[in-house]
Amino acid sequence: MASAPLKDKVPPHNNDAEVATLGAVLLDPDALGRVLVYLRADDFYRNAHTRIFQAILALSERSEEIDLITLTQELKSEGALEAVGGAGYISSLTSSVPTSANVEYYARIVREQSIRRKLVRISQEIIADSFDDTRESRYVIEDAERKIFDIAESQNTSSFQKARDIVEKTVEAIEKLYHTRDNYTGIPSGFPALDNMLSGFQDSEFIIIGARPSVGKTALALSMAANISIRQKVPVGIFTLEMSAMALMQRLIASEARIGSQTIRTGMLKPSDFKNLTDAAGLIYEAPLWITDTPNMKLLDLRSQARRMVSQQGIKIIFVDYITLITSENMDLPRHEQIAEISRSLKALARELEIPIIALSQLTRDSEGKRPTLANIRESGSLEQDADVVIFLHRERGTERENNEQLNNIETELVVAKQRNGPVGTIKIAFIPRYTKFESLAEEPV
Repeated sequence: MASAPLKDKVPPHNNDAEVATLGAVLLDPDALGRVLVYLRADDFYRNAHTRIFQAILALSERSEEIDLITLTQELKSEGALEAVGGAGYISSLTSSVPTSANVEYYARIVREQSIRRKLVRISQEIIADSFDDTRESRYVIEDAERKIFDIAESQNTSSFQKARDIVEKTVEAIEKLYHTRDNYTGIPSGFPALDNMLSGFQDSEFIIIGARPSVGKTALALSMAANISIRQKVPVGIFTLEMSAMALMQRLIASEARIGSQTIRTGMLKPSDFKNLTDAAGLIYEAPLWITDTPNMKLLDLRSQARRMVSQQGIKIIFVDYITLITSENMDLPRHEQIAEISRSLKALARELEIPIIALSQLTRDSEGKRPTLANIRESGSLEQDADVVIFLHRERGTERENNEQLNNIETELVVAKQRNGPVGTIKIAFIPRYTKFESLAEEPV
């Protein structure tokens, strides 16, 4: 037997669960806190129940008692009492549920049905958009994905935890570190001095690496990504918004093969270079490294691809080159508000995926020629505020040694200007201009 057309079906809902939820709150006003973990007013299907729940919230916000009398009076003052069924219907709510003990169970049922209604509505919107020839398919897909993810994120409810539960988990983590005897609790960058200070890049942290143009932000990120993926075999994801994936790969091959970047770009290779190039390409080929090179990538797309990288490829750390090239969803906002939105979103994404996210950022022009400070992060103070770790790359540019002695290493400072859970300070590493890569200084113990 054929199913009824979608338009003829009643939207998913559970009236008994809605009534039981409201009745439980009226029986025990303290139950409202447990309900709010799962529900908002628009999660109720019946308009009458939505109005009743809004009135309950209004009483709660004014710290007034919540019972049959106060609720009836609140609805009456709003002119909504008769619309919800009158005082008789309000009284019937408490008779439908004997106790508030199961209020969370009722609330979860109401939320489940609310989510299903939203999915039905979104499906209908996707169908309508698909028939609209004036819209490009990629925009239809993007809107659909954003709406689905919004629903998914709305399910990420949380509640408070008892200290003893957190203590147990924390002690287990400490014991694990004790028995494994790892030097670092996070993912090592491959630069021992930096790793000693940070104890590696920590899960759920949002890290900013800032520098003026052409100082080597991308080269540093690429050197770290190579250390992590090629030598440690830890899966790495790179979002390169500034250069193509092939250009990035040429730089990576040059640095790993220790062949001049200019030599590779011009194709002026010597026969002896090909063995080094082949060996480097083989190492990179086997490395768990994933790259996406979409220019002007929207924030929504970045979040979506990051989730897929983690779920499908097991990515453990992500690099974004660079943050101010990400396109905000709301282009009508001032630029600093767009960057603030992007910053908050990346920080939330790091916590959601439980991996480090490292974003590169430009510094303001007035940091030229001097050691950068947190105030020099470009576009928005939110980057400084949201970041768990801020690292600046600094060296004196334009020196004769850098311009004319391309074979020599150039001493460069990594300034850890902020670390939410550890020390700050300055360490020194070596920049190799010919290979556009960074390495630890020769005298540094490894």
